[in-house]
Amino acid sequence: MTDMHSTARPRSNAARICTILGFVFAVVAVFLMPPIFGLVGVVLGIVGAVQGDKPLGWYAAAASVAGAVLGMVLAAVILNA
Repeated sequence: MTDMHSTARPRSNAARICTILGFVFAVVAVFLMPPIFGLVGVVLGIVGAVQGDKPLGWYAAAASVAGAVLGMVLAAVILNA
């Protein structure tokens, strides 16, 4: 018998796909349109976490925020140089 809590959801393929896409959008946000791709990455990371991919989904959301901030700082440095 497994030792799962009654509130724990099994991880689905859709949750894993959302999480992976969240990480992909985090990387894309560094180089291309940071606010848009960063926001999409955050949403996909949260959806992945809610659907059952708990730790990686939240990491993808955090990475998307970091990617968006880094992309905006990088763009500001390049445009002001």
